[in-house]
Amino acid sequence: MDIVLLIKAFILGMVEGLTEFLPISSTGHLILAGDLLGFNNDRGKLFEIVIQSGAILAVCWEYRRRLCSVVRHVRSDAKARRFLVNLLIAFMPLAILGLLFGKAIKATLFHPIPVAIAFIVGAFIIIWAEKRTHRIRIETVEDMNALDALLLGLAQAFALIPGTSRSGATIIGGLLFGLSRKAATEFSFFLAIPTLMVATAYQLYKERALLSLEDLDMWLVGFFSAFLSAFLCVRWLLRYIAHHDFIVFAWYRVIFGLIVILSWHYQWIEWTPH
Repeated sequence: MDIVLLIKAFILGMVEGLTEFLPISSTGHLILAGDLLGFNNDRGKLFEIVIQSGAILAVCWEYRRRLCSVVRHVRSDAKARRFLVNLLIAFMPLAILGLLFGKAIKATLFHPIPVAIAFIVGAFIIIWAEKRTHRIRIETVEDMNALDALLLGLAQAFALIPGTSRSGATIIGGLLFGLSRKAATEFSFFLAIPTLMVATAYQLYKERALLSLEDLDMWLVGFFSAFLSAFLCVRWLLRYIAHHDFIVFAWYRVIFGLIVILSWHYQWIEWTPH
């Protein structure tokens, strides 16, 4: 058992869990954390895929009663059916665009500097969105229609650009399209379930040749670390948005992006291509 490797697994799991559902980009943080920890080879990239399932499980557990209710009543309750249809509609843009352009995006944008630029650009979009007057027409996720779901799905698709943030794109898109802060945030949580499940399954299938039981202890540590941190993060965020906006995350993105650019320019850290 490699203790150093398990510590890296724990740290990366925490990074995944704490950043997956905040508007600060888990992909960007994992790319940069992997470089800092020297864990950015093929084995490390596969590990990043595995720990996403821990974050998914955290959302499923937090909303287990609500999700179970939807499944139980899907045949008899029109609201339950509309909820599932809306998730499917919102999921499709990212899935289709990912299949069409995923390889090209990974080849050109999965590097520290494009990620840092996306951090900063995304920050100013958040500030602009928060400074606008919010005209709320949708208070809860159940009030959404198919067009609302499609618009949020298109917003989520911007997360194909690393450093953008899947949750951030969905939440800010929701605010722009008239959702309340709580509805936009909760829908981003629910949309993460099919999005991350399909992405994880697809990537695991593609990288199946790298799967090895020798890495099981590392995967378990990262999985539980991601689950615990994501669970705590989701609960904290729901309380936070009741009284605060997202501007603090925008300034975090600016500072983080500038640190990455400066560390690259002055060669404080040897960033590697992904």
